[in-house]
Amino acid sequence: MGEQKRKKQNELHRSSFIFKKKNYKVMLIGLGVIALGFILMSGGGSDNPNVFNPEIYNWRRIRLAPALVLIGFGIEVYAILLNPDKKKNAN
Repeated sequence: MGEQKRKKQNELHRSSFIFKKKNYKVMLIGLGVIALGFILMSGGGSDNPNVFNPEIYNWRRIRLAPALVLIGFGIEVYAILLNPDKKKNAN
């Protein structure tokens, strides 16, 4: 009797995933924001190494892009900690 109960509990643990569909959607949004931040950070160089290009220090590369990367990491942390079954557990 006890062995059958343990078998059922093991089957329940094997078939459940840690993350649900909602977690993965939020993770993909976070990855998109991080990728956008790195894309905005790229460029601004010069073809000639003897010529200085001040575009490397513009607002987009210094303020906006790193902020987007940090926001994306925050979204990723939220996606990991998100509990999509919260409403089901409360009932």
